[in-house]
Amino acid sequence: MSRSERRRAAPPDPVRLRQGLTRAQADAIATLEALGWELRFVRRPLFADPIPIVFEKAGARWLVVEGDGRLNESPGFALRE
Repeated sequence: MSRSERRRAAPPDPVRLRQGLTRAQADAIATLEALGWELRFVRRPLFADPIPIVFEKAGARWLVVEGDGRLNESPGFALRE
């Protein structure tokens, strides 16, 4: 007997996602969102600055927004599907 997964991920809280981001990161994310990109999650490694990850509308491309607001397409880590 197969059961379907009943747990659903709650949508991320936009205010909580932006907590702890630098002003430059927040400004860059706001600009990207105006262009159709979406802030989906923020990595929060121990003893390090938060790492926001934004995805294009189609979801094929993603970027890391560095602490100074620069966009990094090759951050040195992979995302799980």
